[in-house]
Amino acid sequence: MKKISQLTVINPTAAGIDVSDTEMMVAYPTNSEQLEIRAFGCFTRDLHSIANCLKENGVTTIAMESTGVYWVPLFLLLQEYGFEVYLVNAKHVKNVTGRKDDESDAEWIQKLHSCGLLSASFQPNNMERTLRSMVRHRKNLVQTSSTYLNRIQKALELMNIKLHTIISDIDGKTGLLIIEAILNGERNPEVLADLRDRRIKASREEIIKSLEGHWTTEHLFELRQCYHLYCTHRQMIEECESEIEKQLVEQIASKNEGLIPDLPKVKRKVSGKHKTSFNLTAYLKELLRVDVTEVFGISELSALTILSEVGTDMSKWKTEHHFTSWLGLAPNTKISGGKVISSRIKKRNIMQDRHSG
Repeated sequence: MKKISQLTVINPTAAGIDVSDTEMMVAYPTNSEQLEIRAFGCFTRDLHSIANCLKENGVTTIAMESTGVYWVPLFLLLQEYGFEVYLVNAKHVKNVTGRKDDESDAEWIQKLHSCGLLSASFQPNNMERTLRSMVRHRKNLVQTSSTYLNRIQKALELMNIKLHTIISDIDGKTGLLIIEAILNGERNPEVLADLRDRRIKASREEIIKSLEGHWTTEHLFELRQCYHLYCTHRQMIEECESEIEKQLVEQIASKNEGLIPDLPKVKRKVSGKHKTSFNLTAYLKELLRVDVTEVFGISELSALTILSEVGTDMSKWKTEHHFTSWLGLAPNTKISGGKVISSRIKKRNIMQDRHSG
């Protein structure tokens, strides 16, 4: 016979916050026997009110759900106030029957946290968070520029300009020169073909045939706008890469007591044509103390993405098994009656599900 176990409160000064875009529902203890549940707004002054209220009531540790991006300002502000803040995967705080409002959600989060039943999701430090945001922003810019490149190709195809079937990349030196000449009014295929780079394998005759099309006003207008937007995004990518380089320099300096050593001379390992405008491999080697691009399948951009997502401190995961589970690579094995009834890897995108632990 076993005694009925009771949940032991191990965090008596714990609070729980249910986050939304219009209201913050906060549950916190006012003494050892009473719990206060209070609604706050979401403006910056309201977030300061939450922090001051929790300070006045002796709260030291707080748990909140990772709902959208609404948690970010409050999370960072509470950390500045000195609280221990747990960002919890919403899947780990599922509603139980009968609890359907925000007030009881906040109470439930507080109860679980006070009993030590919640685990904090991985969160980078401020410096790593800045780099992560920059790298993600660059990725979005590259994707958007690719969208406009596809529209450029479509506009050319609608005019029966088959340039993309002759040269591999219309955003290469030859392709861009020809597009610029078309937008400047040149229509002679022979003149346009003379703009080709000497490294182009296609013959001059082939390029001339690909540039014999039907010039239409509407598609030339579309081509012009899409090309301008493409060029704008490529410039934005260069500006973003400059900021990424600054962040890498700051991280290197922080690990070298403020000193910025001379970067090692290393051979770059790039993938595709979207390489950075600076020697990223050298920065990565100086920061990580090893050239991770020597690993098969890891380019410098892949290494930068991994670095920006997980940082350099791997001790935040207990073992490599915890790390692979966080990545979503470990199978979600379900056992019942001593038999494995399901064993599959959950579909997970770290970039989308980035706030889960």
